[in-house]
Amino acid sequence: MNAIAGARQSLKDVFGFDGFRGRQEAVVARVLEGRSTLAVMPTGAGKSLTYQLPAVTLPGTCVVVSPLIALMHDQLRSARANGIRAATLTSVDADWRETQHAFRAGELDLLYVAPERASQPAFREFLSAAPLCLFAVDEAHCVSEWGHDFRPDYRLLRGLMDAFPEVPRLALTATADRQTRADVMAQLGIPEDGLVLAGFDRPNIRYSIRHRDNPVRQLTELMASEPGPGIVYAPTRRKVEELAEKLAAATGRPVLPYHAGLDAEVRAANQAGFVASEDMVIVATVAFGMGIDKPDVRFVAHVGVPKSIEGYYQETGRAGRDGDPSQAVMFWGAGDFATARQRLAEVDEARRSAERARLDALAGLVETAGCRRAVLLRHFGEDPPSTCGNCDNCLEQPSVTDVTELARKLLSAVYRTGQSFGMGHLQKVLTGNEDERVRQRGHDRLSVFGIVEGEDARLLQPLSRALQARGDLVATEHGGLALGGSARSILKGESGVEIVIPPKRQRGRRGDAAPNPVGDPLFEALRALRKELAEEAQVPPYVIFHDSTLREMAANRPATLAQLAQLPGVGAKKLEAYGERFLLEIARH
Repeated sequence: MNAIAGARQSLKDVFGFDGFRGRQEAVVARVLEGRSTLAVMPTGAGKSLTYQLPAVTLPGTCVVVSPLIALMHDQLRSARANGIRAATLTSVDADWRETQHAFRAGELDLLYVAPERASQPAFREFLSAAPLCLFAVDEAHCVSEWGHDFRPDYRLLRGLMDAFPEVPRLALTATADRQTRADVMAQLGIPEDGLVLAGFDRPNIRYSIRHRDNPVRQLTELMASEPGPGIVYAPTRRKVEELAEKLAAATGRPVLPYHAGLDAEVRAANQAGFVASEDMVIVATVAFGMGIDKPDVRFVAHVGVPKSIEGYYQETGRAGRDGDPSQAVMFWGAGDFATARQRLAEVDEARRSAERARLDALAGLVETAGCRRAVLLRHFGEDPPSTCGNCDNCLEQPSVTDVTELARKLLSAVYRTGQSFGMGHLQKVLTGNEDERVRQRGHDRLSVFGIVEGEDARLLQPLSRALQARGDLVATEHGGLALGGSARSILKGESGVEIVIPPKRQRGRRGDAAPNPVGDPLFEALRALRKELAEEAQVPPYVIFHDSTLREMAANRPATLAQLAQLPGVGAKKLEAYGERFLLEIARH
């Protein structure tokens, strides 16, 4: 039996799958041939299988470098549930002596470590004590200074791997543009022909971007449409706690906060509660999520703009890892871009141009009237269709309005009032609202006073948001607005301005529900059994079986272990551990 044929057999025996997905087989084949590889695969495409499968097929241990302890422990649970001999060697593991002994004895398929440990000379010496089959570097974009989560310790991994030149290396990431990919391959010593690019599309995620007006109401509506687990990203610790409290009160759902200011025990308990829950919503700063491998997150919402398209893709990618329908919703305001552009001044000058380009790309995503998915995919170098049929703009086409003349009036008002007033005051001046503050400053005598009326007056706010997103209006340190970007060329008539007018939304509109059967007593009984088994084993329910496997059980009603073993996701270890219990439950119905 050749290597890839043997791997296919292990894929069925260990993981319970009849075949590979996407580019998994291409990556696994390269690893089995001893060839170093960078695999860029979307979240949910099964990256972990590309090193776990070789680890159980090849002699020796696969060393996995992973950035977060929580992520390692999550992957450890899933690997062990499939019968893989796996261990972690981290600062919080009390069983480190047993782990070291098992490694030296050749009794480990997988050994997970953090980059800070992997880069130490003592660890290099430790690895010399037993055969290795593979180095797997997870979240490999952290290697690159161009990546959005740069971790300096990742830069030191090359020395470790070069000490074992016969051991292939596999770098894995979901988010890396061309520049980042090239840097990762150079830093980790992966040849140019070692790139396997699986694409970035996540067709099961519906992307929506809306203006933020009342975030509690907007999030409450989203939660009503999605009863499963969700993540809400908020920009500050204070906002995290405020939203968590208000959403819990408004919805009756379990909602918990997560941020770096909480006690470590509280953070760990909230994260564990979320991972184990089938309906909890966690409100968090972006410190949360990289360490979560929870497959059944049904929505990810941003209350504010993320740092970049790369960050947005990574964060929204935590939705729908199980392949079921999910939502990614961003609620944004003009002030988000104003704050982000002010922070550019704090960035090292050598990186400022690249960071400004990232912010401009994000503004393009927010302001587009076209397909959101197409904008995302083009950013990562793909050539997608012009429409996807599963984003807000494709489902309800917005209108585009030429507001060049109105933009000139607004920018002129900004200039003539001294570039120091906010949008509320500018609206009063432009619409002829003669209040005391306007009169005191003599702004009722300006040529721009009262020159906007009717429908144009209603377009001032969306126009202001668009100009701020693009950087043509910038916030001053006292909250006023000043000219920036292309403002002067707009005033001179050298540049035009169009804005997107979204269609009026119907409140409470539901997203596509996950395809679980509704009102099926067998499916609900299987979910209840899964929860009971998960509590007994002290693991999250999805470690036992994914929803998709339970759906197959409810639809096919297997009566024997042999029939159950034919269903996707039922490997030998899980069949032995849980098969009889699930067959008994099916027989009862």
